[in-house]
Amino acid sequence: MESSRCGGRASRSEGARVMAKAKSSTSGVYRVTEIIGTSAMSWEDAAKNAVEIAGKSLRDLRIAEIVKLDMKVEDGKVVAYRARVALSFKYEA
Repeated sequence: MESSRCGGRASRSEGARVMAKAKSSTSGVYRVTEIIGTSAMSWEDAAKNAVEIAGKSLRDLRIAEIVKLDMKVEDGKVVAYRARVALSFKYEA
């Protein structure tokens, strides 16, 4: 089966399939949800903040995938970096 690609990057639905394949190697039920982290310093810090804060209320985090990077701009200046992260975690039985 051939997947579509945009500019050499995997499409969003393809990324979801890749995450699904990775987690199917272990038995269990997983959820993938998107969260957005912010930072005044960098996209890396924004992504890290998203995962660390989510980790305080979600257990058994498995995979974090950067979906989108953007910036908040005010008066022509960057005031915040934002990282949208697809985060997977395992449901408990």
